Amino acid sequence: MKRITSFCCLFFIMLFSMAQQTPALYTVTREMIPMRDGVRLYTVICKPVNNSGPMPILMTRTPYGAGRALPNDSTIDLSNNRYGKEQYILVYQDIRGKNNSEGEFRMHRPVNDPAQKGTIDESTDTYDTIDWLIKNVKGNNGKVGIHGISYPGFLTLTGSVHPHPALKAVSPQAAMGDLFLGDDFHHNGAFRLSYGFEYSYRMETEKDNSQYFPFKQFDLYDWYLRLGSLKNVNEKYFKGKVPTWNNFVKHPNYDTFWQYDSPLRYLKTAAVPTLHIGGYYDQEDITGPQLIYEQMERSDFQKWNHLVLGPWYHGQWEGKADSIGRIAFTVNTADFYKALELRWFNYYLKGIGDGNFDEVYAFQTGSNQWKSYATWPPKETVIKKLYLQPDRSLSFVKPAAANGAVTYISDPAHPVPYRALPIQATYGPKSRWRTWQAEDQRFVYNRPDVACFVMDSLTEDLTVTGKIIAHLVVSTTGTDADWIVKLIDVYPDTDPTDLEMSQYQLPVAMEVFRGRFRKNFSSPVPMVPGKAATIAIDLHMINHTFKKGHRVMVQVQSTWFPVIDRNPQKFIPNIFEAKESDFIKTTQSIRCNSSEPSYIELPVQ
Repeated sequence: MKRITSFCCLFFIMLFSMAQQTPALYTVTREMIPMRDGVRLYTVICKPVNNSGPMPILMTRTPYGAGRALPNDSTIDLSNNRYGKEQYILVYQDIRGKNNSEGEFRMHRPVNDPAQKGTIDESTDTYDTIDWLIKNVKGNNGKVGIHGISYPGFLTLTGSVHPHPALKAVSPQAAMGDLFLGDDFHHNGAFRLSYGFEYSYRMETEKDNSQYFPFKQFDLYDWYLRLGSLKNVNEKYFKGKVPTWNNFVKHPNYDTFWQYDSPLRYLKTAAVPTLHIGGYYDQEDITGPQLIYEQMERSDFQKWNHLVLGPWYHGQWEGKADSIGRIAFTVNTADFYKALELRWFNYYLKGIGDGNFDEVYAFQTGSNQWKSYATWPPKETVIKKLYLQPDRSLSFVKPAAANGAVTYISDPAHPVPYRALPIQATYGPKSRWRTWQAEDQRFVYNRPDVACFVMDSLTEDLTVTGKIIAHLVVSTTGTDADWIVKLIDVYPDTDPTDLEMSQYQLPVAMEVFRGRFRKNFSSPVPMVPGKAATIAIDLHMINHTFKKGHRVMVQVQSTWFPVIDRNPQKFIPNIFEAKESDFIKTTQSIRCNSSEPSYIELPVQ
């Protein structure tokens, strides 16, 4: 959720980049704006030197640093900012407890009930800031918008829950959803080890986020393996001084702590017009934009709730986005988003345009074109079941055999890497963290602990639009297990246009599920050795065309290291307290027969 150009939000690139064109000059002032409890928040205010009348305010709130060492009343050129010539007052603010702001920082501070006396949260801080700006910044037109990527996207959402009357539109981008179910720190209860370790240390060691964990090596696969049990983190390194890590240890299940923190508790509807932005390949917050959009859509009576999905890693839409890794899109997909967001705020904050926005804009990978939809997922789709066959093939025909299964041995002492080695520090030099979700999966497909199922070459295009759900019937010789499912587009055996892309295995959708949570996330139960269990895994929303001549592949595995911690595969009430002796080798079985079919649910157009 937090990877914005080495931990500096992308808006700083836009804010301070100089362009060789007619300058858009802005004056910069800095204020310490008081909140209702007396805490003051550091705020940078940029106003056009030349303006033609009252202007709206466009704000971003951030934990990553709201301004450089610019003196008050300095003048900067914002020609390279797409809002620079649009007559906006641009505001950037450090949230409480971070950088130049006062107060105490709390990671992902939840929104409280406004009736609670004396409550403060990101919602109240946003309200108080807007109220001060409207009353004290001369030349504003009484209308405010908020946008931001990653943590600032989350702050955009929380700022819109109980909105100030002047708040007219927001665009939360790569905003985190539920931190146990699907973003940042957990996916379906499986703990995201490398990210949770490195990010919590980064955010809670120094006020200005300047401290990276001091790894002594470049490739961290072996480092995390030698770390051993998660209980070693506090014993050897953190010493109980990182609050978020302590919360991981105290709350291994989806208890009241996670439920109260979840945006799903308080984001029930779009209180102001809301334009969600998300990426299919977002390595940090792939779930949030989709999850919150879905929830708000259930009560979107005013038609304020909209969604944009593109082929992007985390925040890529603010830069150049004509490719991700080796995958080219033939167009710069960011241009579409940038024009749309500008049109969005110009309409709601200035009254420019007709306000005619489609419900959802979703780039279609494979065919490489933008599509718009009146409903999402589209009503025109037909659900087809792609069955895993006992001979490791894939077919839309249910297995005929009464018995059939594919097995493999999962050993937590030799986990499957989630990307090709070397695995650098998440935000370290030469890190490939941003693009790993589009990485060629051939680096693991021939491992014996990765089960691969492959379809024959397609005789015609296959377009899949909407939510992908894997339905697995599985068993294990242990009492717990992780199940990772990947839906993959396999390129032709020979691609004459780009030989190096021949047989490329492009992951279209991937996700993990921790078996102990198959019944619910609050009360984990052991798996029974040898007994079949049915697990449904949400692989998220996609819009992808498998081209004629390509093949569809499904990979299933039980380790994904170190982005996901090693499941001991022996049920331990709290995996953060597991002993080294608790980690055991097990045999995993995927049932592929007529009575116990495993399949991928595909919404086909």
